[in-house]
Amino acid sequence: MPHAIIPNVDEKYGDWRDELFQDGFAVVKGAVPADRAAGYVEEMTKWLERFPLGFDRNDPSTWTEEHLPANMKGGMYHGYAVAHEKFVWDARMEPGVVDAFAKIWGTDELLVSFDGINMTLPLPDSTRPKSARWPHQDQDSRIRGFGCAQGIINLADNGPEDGGLMVMKGSHRFNDEFFKTHSMDKKEKWGKVPDDWHGFDDDEIEWFEERGCELMKVNAKAGDLLVWDSRTVHYNILPTGKQTRAVIYACYTPAALATPEGLAKKKEIFENRDRTTHWPHRNFWRADKILRFGKEDPYHRDRPFEEPVITDRLLKLAGAMSY
Repeated sequence: MPHAIIPNVDEKYGDWRDELFQDGFAVVKGAVPADRAAGYVEEMTKWLERFPLGFDRNDPSTWTEEHLPANMKGGMYHGYAVAHEKFVWDARMEPGVVDAFAKIWGTDELLVSFDGINMTLPLPDSTRPKSARWPHQDQDSRIRGFGCAQGIINLADNGPEDGGLMVMKGSHRFNDEFFKTHSMDKKEKWGKVPDDWHGFDDDEIEWFEERGCELMKVNAKAGDLLVWDSRTVHYNILPTGKQTRAVIYACYTPAALATPEGLAKKKEIFENRDRTTHWPHRNFWRADKILRFGKEDPYHRDRPFEEPVITDRLLKLAGAMSY
């Protein structure tokens, strides 16, 4: 396929891309076969069991913070080199997933983010934390236009009560207008991420609502791929039902967008089995060490439990080999 061009968001494609460019998000049905999706859920469960913290998949009383490795927002795992576990790389390289992003960008010469996973376990009502809104976009407020396509590889059926992705439908189309009248400065930062994250206050969410943008929950089946424009306002919510949420975050952009210096840095990050932001081709930084209950975790890991199988395709997606 040819090198990427920025997609023409006004063109009609006759598939889910029309929803992506019009609404700011879309669901790609059946990107991963159902049996393989179930296999990834099993691998995620085994990953939690590898830590000697007492987690037992068959005992809900152990599905709590003291029995789990460090996470945020109810079940988002970014530390312990999880971004480079074999099962995570296997999911990133699923043909249906890579092909979807190739259709967005018009090229299969892609880079992928070194992102984490989310396994949010349903808790008894008495111990279930309340879900707080944290609406944000994962694009630098100074960058105009479509710049990054984000993705969630959804591995378990995900309905209205199962927690998951909330999006502000159509908010990406008002991004330019918003930042003409609102400050581009961040009110808070997510860790040390210097750019490509901007949070929104409740009154700013009302600004989008006044222009017809609607907050809505994205539901999907096991094996579906959720894709969205990084300018789309979004956040995750916790489950209120009994279904486990299991997803792998994976974002792809064309390798042609990366600078030689950026590729060198990405290769170094890969070789160190470190993580990145959602942006695969830019904004690399040295990630903080994950803390557990405010202290350095004695079970901190610099390498995955199971290394990925190294292939040319993987190295190219990692930015460690040229296309």
